[in-house]
Amino acid sequence: MNSTLTVQHLPPEAIDRLLDYLPDYVKTALQEKAVELECSLEATIEMAIASFLDEEAFSFEDCLLAKRLTNLSENNKGS
Repeated sequence: MNSTLTVQHLPPEAIDRLLDYLPDYVKTALQEKAVELECSLEATIEMAIASFLDEEAFSFEDCLLAKRLTNLSENNKGS
């Protein structure tokens, strides 16, 4: 697995509050995916959000990296 999957960015209380507002079928899907991927529920939620923001991202760092690379590429075109 990618090492960024083990880094917890979301505090457990944030996950608990988020889960309170999600429909049961979404909670179940997230929990099943966490078991399938053998990672924490927090990492699964992070991957879900990251992949929504950037189809190639597995974590928030990947999203940030993609953004930085895009910015760098755009800046190099202007040079």
